[in-house]
Amino acid sequence: MSARVFAPLAGLGLLTACAMPPEGVSQEDLVAFDEAVASIGCDLVGESDYLPVELQTGLTREQVIQTASFRVASEQAVKLENGGVRLITGSCAPE
Repeated sequence: MSARVFAPLAGLGLLTACAMPPEGVSQEDLVAFDEAVASIGCDLVGESDYLPVELQTGLTREQVIQTASFRVASEQAVKLENGGVRLITGSCAPE
């Protein structure tokens, strides 16, 4: 592959590798999300987890789901075998 073709492809790869926060979710919302998930034990799995995070952050269910996916994509959370997500940063960082 020539450098003229490779360079733009490499740049595209870098852009797609960068995870973007969900639309309508601010930096303050991301901090509130992390704090809310930490307050429920760091795992976001079922209804009993989603509701308190929604109430604490003011985010909709869809925004909470998208933010959890963003955290996984940016390697700040991991997927769990049960389909949930575990935050792995801040007070939720593994010891």
